Amino acid sequence: MGNDLRTKLLQAFADRPNEYISGQELAEVLRCSRTAIWKHIEELRKDGFVLEAVRKKGYRIVEVPHKIIPDEIRLGLETKQLGRSIHYEETVDSTQRIAQRLAYDGAAEGTIVIAEEQLGGRGRLERSWHSPKYKGIWMSIILRPRIPIMQTPQLTLLMAVAAVKGIEQATGCEPGIKWPNDLLLNGKKISGILTELQADSDRIHSLIIGIGINVNLELEDYPEELRNTASSLFIETGKEWDRATIVQSILLELEKLYSLYLENGFYPIKLLWESYAVSIGKRVKATTLNGSFTGIAKGITDEGVLLLEDDNGKVHHIYSADILIES
Repeated sequence: MGNDLRTKLLQAFADRPNEYISGQELAEVLRCSRTAIWKHIEELRKDGFVLEAVRKKGYRIVEVPHKIIPDEIRLGLETKQLGRSIHYEETVDSTQRIAQRLAYDGAAEGTIVIAEEQLGGRGRLERSWHSPKYKGIWMSIILRPRIPIMQTPQLTLLMAVAAVKGIEQATGCEPGIKWPNDLLLNGKKISGILTELQADSDRIHSLIIGIGINVNLELEDYPEELRNTASSLFIETGKEWDRATIVQSILLELEKLYSLYLENGFYPIKLLWESYAVSIGKRVKATTLNGSFTGIAKGITDEGVLLLEDDNGKVHHIYSADILIES
């Protein structure tokens, strides 16, 4: 009940930003004693919220903490389901591993796992993902879609669209998507997506989508070998961004697109994905387990498979590959 009261208290402040709300009014709205309100106000202060208290006016939030704690995400979150249950850790090996365990134990759809720092963050093909403390968004989301297993790659593409739209909404920056799951800003990678399944041969138990977003990383935060290819919102704009606002925005866009997808299938998502894709129409080199193919990226199929037309006019279906844009 304590956490529930705290969430409602934060929502009351979120509904009336920069306004003073009296302790009496808060007690009436939340149906609790003024003593309980005071206690929760003090707990918020301990967690880094700066609250102003003015006699005969009440309380208002002046500043939220720079951490990406659940309270900061809930303060203004507009989703109905996604992000309503939050598992937060200061430092983790990988948010994906925690999300897998929670999903296996029956965590509700829409549960998110978020951390300030990952020590063992992973990208595709078991590559490591650089995840320094307090600088980025390292998050995993548990979904339980009732779709055929073969359609699950579509949700990686859906997540990429949600991330682009969410980042654009929160910052004004519009990254492009490089198939299948990289977000680029000014040609450099700022985000990657990793989707993992818990399933039987015929049924999905859960789909866990991990996303890493380089928000406020500076150039010196990157190892030397990544500095020419990786970037962050801060490096590209010269501005520090509020990570919780970006999380809220991405979760809202994801919820809208996920609902659209479950009702109408992949086609509307495909159109959106192609509108943000940076590689469509470009000459690319696709390196797969079976060799390399070079040609023009023509688009994606309804299953999210990349179509690559080589110099002889033959169209190859690329299911998994590293893509290098040549022109």
